[in-house]
Amino acid sequence: MVDRSGTPLVELRDISIAFGGVKAVDHVSVDLYPGEVVGLLGHNGAGKSTLIKCLSGAYKQDSGEIFVNGERAEINNPRDARRYNIETIYQTLALADNLDAASNLFLGRELTTPLGFVDDAAMEAETRRIMGRLNPNFRKFGAPVAALSGGQRQSVAISRAVYFNARILIMDEPTAALGVQETKMVSDLIQELKRQGIGIFLIDHDIHQVMAMCDRASVMKNGELVGTVNVANVTEDDILGMIILGKMPQAA
Repeated sequence: MVDRSGTPLVELRDISIAFGGVKAVDHVSVDLYPGEVVGLLGHNGAGKSTLIKCLSGAYKQDSGEIFVNGERAEINNPRDARRYNIETIYQTLALADNLDAASNLFLGRELTTPLGFVDDAAMEAETRRIMGRLNPNFRKFGAPVAALSGGQRQSVAISRAVYFNARILIMDEPTAALGVQETKMVSDLIQELKRQGIGIFLIDHDIHQVMAMCDRASVMKNGELVGTVNVANVTEDDILGMIILGKMPQAA
């Protein structure tokens, strides 16, 4: 059970952003607590990705504020977001296919020996350690990530974020195009991240996955927030109604 009595990890308060006069996000507020997964749903163009890009530093909101651990955060670019321990795992994963897991985990942030050479042994040892925590069944440390399955590739991308101290993860459709076993692997990874107190915003189209993986679901339509519900208290049809009709479900 997620404890929501304390300070949220993240609060997006009254966020608005427009492109060419069209309000992509219109006065939207959502929050996220430690060890919680909040699903963001809505049709294409609903504004969910635009909203979350304000948190990741890809966009700058026109108005509204972002708070991290209760303090106002100034996020103007992805580097700022990283400084607040916010990491984004895009659907494309941004992995270098020809490199192995360790080289991808430390890409651009390589460990070096005292003489300044890349320390492959240290990077592999650290990769084995973090993978042991997140995905103990991962074995293909020497293989290029092009040879890995979709779930294993997700493991590498998630491990990279967690190793560099992510406390807030943004995941964009992490199970898209994955089979049943691969989806379960990603679901298990998410459960482990929850246990470690990491908060996750999960952008998804799949209501079934949101019901299975998320604690709460926030639905957007036409740039506005329809509402946020506890997943345990609603049905898939309730959430579908929020997406299509733009209305909160009737109280039982």
